[in-house]
Amino acid sequence: MFDYRIDGQTAWENVSTYMSDGLFSSESVVVDLNIGSQKQLFQDMALRLIAAHGLKIPCRDIVAAAMERERLGSTGVGNGVALPHARIDGLDHVVAGFARLTEPMDFDSVDGRPVDLVAFLLAPADAAGAHLRALARVSRQLRREEKRSKLRAAPDAISLFTILSDETAASAAA
Repeated sequence: MFDYRIDGQTAWENVSTYMSDGLFSSESVVVDLNIGSQKQLFQDMALRLIAAHGLKIPCRDIVAAAMERERLGSTGVGNGVALPHARIDGLDHVVAGFARLTEPMDFDSVDGRPVDLVAFLLAPADAAGAHLRALARVSRQLRREEKRSKLRAAPDAISLFTILSDETAASAAA
């Protein structure tokens, strides 16, 4: 494996350091995730967010909240994209993870297409405004075909993270 260093950090550490103020963290972006169900997807993403952010919230609580939100209506927004999200007690800021799935899965999407790009967002239970702003930011970037194509073509997780972070930072500044 290539070990390029900048200021004593590997390239991955360097990207994570300089883009850590965005919605996504490098530790919660995964490429070619192989899962078999929504519940399994939510468990994987919840565990990644717990580890990446040191959350003290049980995985089962996150999964239950995401499953309950999904029961209210599909978060499959079309074009192979899903934006599962939940508001969680005990969380103090919005966190997000992203997965590109190995095999597209049924998500009962509005256009009937299976999903291969998933942005998983968690927000504090009492932060409806922050929750909606984060959803809107991610939705705006994933609405564009060019962005979805770049995410689908990204060779690795660091590339995915860079694409997401660059766009998230630009959206936040707009």
